[in-house]
Amino acid sequence: MTVRTAKRSAGLLLFRHTDQGLQVLLGHMGGPLWGGKDAGAWTVPKGEYDPSEPAWEAARREFREELGVAPPDGEGVPLGEVVQRNGKIVTVWAVEADLDPETIEPGTFTMEWPPRSGRFQEFPELDRVAWFTPARARAVIITAQAAFLDRLAEHSA
Repeated sequence: MTVRTAKRSAGLLLFRHTDQGLQVLLGHMGGPLWGGKDAGAWTVPKGEYDPSEPAWEAARREFREELGVAPPDGEGVPLGEVVQRNGKIVTVWAVEADLDPETIEPGTFTMEWPPRSGRFQEFPELDRVAWFTPARARAVIITAQAAFLDRLAEHSA
């Protein structure tokens, strides 16, 4: 009998305080499956890691890989874990920082597209990033990850 362990991802949720209030930085998932979607297509910048790697280090590494810029310095506020619908366990830290979305240079992945065509194409991991108010973020973020918005709000209160 083969025992499958859940995949794990770690990420950083950047937040900032503006004249309009709290904002969070989310990334829109790249590739043809997400192109025309908005609701449920935005995520905390994150990525998978091996259990032997500390999650905090993985979150910082994945931030650089996903966005092509260095992760911000600053204290990471642990926001805990969630389990997404696909069974993946996601661990996130919030970091107060500002980032110009125009500066990102996203990492890429390769997949067969169209399916069963034998053609492989390269797509950005995240095709864009943007700042959102918590209310707007809740409308577009992957459902399970909305818990991170709640936890950040508790921390920022």
